Amino acid sequence: MKVLIVDDSAVVRQVLSKSLARVSDIEVVGTATDPYAARDKILSLEPDVLTLDVEMPRMDGITFLRRIMQYRPMPVIILSSLTQKGGNLALEAIEAGAVEVLSKPGGSFSVGEMADQLADKIRAAARARPKAVNLADHTPETERIASTNLDFTNKIVAIGASTGGTEAIKEVLTRLPATVPGIVIVQHMPPRFTTAFAERLNSLCAFEVREANDGDSVFPGRALIAPGNFHMLLRRSGARYYVNVKDGPMVHHQRPAVDVLFRSVAKSVGANAVGVILTGMGADGAAGLKLMRDAGSPTIGQDEASCVVYGMPKAAFDAGGVETVATLTKIPQEIMRQVGA
Repeated sequence: MKVLIVDDSAVVRQVLSKSLARVSDIEVVGTATDPYAARDKILSLEPDVLTLDVEMPRMDGITFLRRIMQYRPMPVIILSSLTQKGGNLALEAIEAGAVEVLSKPGGSFSVGEMADQLADKIRAAARARPKAVNLADHTPETERIASTNLDFTNKIVAIGASTGGTEAIKEVLTRLPATVPGIVIVQHMPPRFTTAFAERLNSLCAFEVREANDGDSVFPGRALIAPGNFHMLLRRSGARYYVNVKDGPMVHHQRPAVDVLFRSVAKSVGANAVGVILTGMGADGAAGLKLMRDAGSPTIGQDEASCVVYGMPKAAFDAGGVETVATLTKIPQEIMRQVGA
């Protein structure tokens, strides 16, 4: 897989190039200091994947990304700083067509950990199917399912996603009504980026969406997103559901991991939960979704045609964890049907 690194920092370009040089199936074919140099190298080197800094001189990364996705769609991984501004820019980049986001070396990530995750994200991005984005297109208002008077106190919806998942989760949640069961979500994202992601969804959805804190209650009308670099488990105490946010070893090279959440839901909720596996690379969530189905939970897997990467849903389907396959736009209706609405 041929990679072009675009970053104005010589240190970052050197660190990424040296780290990826040790990965046998990935080749850094070139680097560029800004979008103008990158434009020429994209044409001459024809990389499979582009890593892109969002804050650069002469032309910012978001503007460059929009032009790429309009005229030459290709898989793009955004590299951003672990700041609130970096998180917001990363989300803006994903909405503009980027397929993955990763924090720059430093902060809570060592260079070694970052390099391993970058290699995994490059492999995922290389399998993605980016679509041309016409900047003149007008996105129609999302059609929301009508609210219901049903009592969802004992119901839980558990959602897991990775590559392409931020937009997929947004598509699902913004179509759900204000009266929804409690929702718990794992999306593979770095720290702080999940904060910005939750805040963005909270501004768009008919119910509360927030990044989870340890001990937060899960109840109808609230969705909790696992914070980056922490696992999230669902617990039950009497009639109350709550989350346990904790450290721990990575699972499937991920923290948070979908399997960790799904296993806890299978144990705590059983048949009163609905499991949903969305677009993503790898097999995270497959074993956990199978446990949920074995416990009596209805389970839903995103179909191949609407996935950015048909990896996690396929692995879950092959493992026998998926009961119903649905296209992304139909998943909200399927969730509400399965909870009895």
